Amino acid sequence: MKRILFSVLTLIGLTAQAQIKMPALSPTQTLSQDFGMGKIEISYSRPALKARAAFGNGSVLAPLGVLWRTGANGATKLTFSHPVTIGGKLLTAGAYGLFTIPGEKEWTIILNTNSAGWGSFSYKEAEDVVRFQVKPTTTSNSTENFSINVDDINAETANITLKWATTLVNIPVSTDIKSTIRAQVKEATSAANVNPNVYSTAANFYYDVDQDYNNALIFVEKAIAANPKAYWLLLLKGKTQKKLGDINGAKASAEACIKLATAEKNDDYVRNGKELLASL
Repeated sequence: MKRILFSVLTLIGLTAQAQIKMPALSPTQTLSQDFGMGKIEISYSRPALKARAAFGNGSVLAPLGVLWRTGANGATKLTFSHPVTIGGKLLTAGAYGLFTIPGEKEWTIILNTNSAGWGSFSYKEAEDVVRFQVKPTTTSNSTENFSINVDDINAETANITLKWATTLVNIPVSTDIKSTIRAQVKEATSAANVNPNVYSTAANFYYDVDQDYNNALIFVEKAIAANPKAYWLLLLKGKTQKKLGDINGAKASAEACIKLATAEKNDDYVRNGKELLASL
């Protein structure tokens, strides 16, 4: 009995030792990108060309006109922490499966509620959330491993990019941050004791993002009242005055910025002030 038990344990041990771990043929990548007031997270697998054609009639990778999992292995998963607009439709925060139908002149982009299936085998058109078309472009260099990224990021817009071989596909995505920040500004500036930095942040928001130059001027002036030697705020005031057509005011603000920045030996703001003056 002991001899049998020893043999079984030995066999189990040898079996465990004989296991071989290999790298995945299509390794998984998970990326997280700050966007708007939240994040975009993407999880997908990256197949390689290996001298094969990525797209085309009869391609073994992603043939034209055929639903594609947009990667390899499990479904490609997009997760949005906040509402976004894709393909002209507002999507609630959550996880979505990304599927595509490659075409020579046009790709169909599909976001589906099924983000946990294996490839496209469990795909159901009835579960589509949005479906729209985009035009692919051709790149000058070839990408060996299929790649998804988030590029061209601005305050409210970005592109989810698909790259493989010499094909590039941009999926525009947008989000609304202005209404949220306006509400934050209203609440923060209505407090009994307002930190001067709040005025500065509000001024930058209204100038850079909202492009509401009247409000930008109101808040930058409040910030300067709390810190008269802040040459960076004087530069912002001058730029705002220029947008509002107050050239004389912009000139005075630029000159004040240069004078204070020179005293503080900040060459960058001296140069910026001079550039503003030259543009008036």
